Amino acid sequence: MRITPVLDIDEVELEERFVRASGPGGQNVNKVSTAVELRFDLRANRSIPDYARGKLKRLAGRRLTTDGVIVIQADRFRSQEQNRSDARARLKDLIAESLERPKVRIKTKPSRGAREERIKAKTVRGKVKKMRSGKFEFD
Repeated sequence: MRITPVLDIDEVELEERFVRASGPGGQNVNKVSTAVELRFDLRANRSIPDYARGKLKRLAGRRLTTDGVIVIQADRFRSQEQNRSDARARLKDLIAESLERPKVRIKTKPSRGAREERIKAKTVRGKVKKMRSGKFEFD
């Protein structure tokens, strides 16, 4: 399965189980296993870089088991094939999002004018509060 032009995940690393889905589907829902449970063993995988591995664990959240397996359940559609492609697309999006590096923050300082404006606003606010208290002196 191609994630990015440089990252591929081998089909052997993906395990699919087909289970019966809940919800609408008429008599079909009791007979056909249309829901898909896609399992991806993150611990065993070596193609995902280390910097993305930690982020992927965070993004997976509840979908990550204690064994390090990401489990994605798809039962949005009535067809097994649509649910299968939905589960794979969701896994692909999750991995692709983990590969994005965060922007490096550039430290900045407030300008002199912004600092002066802030102090002036604080002074004005303080005067308003002082006038509300009933204990104020006229300058």
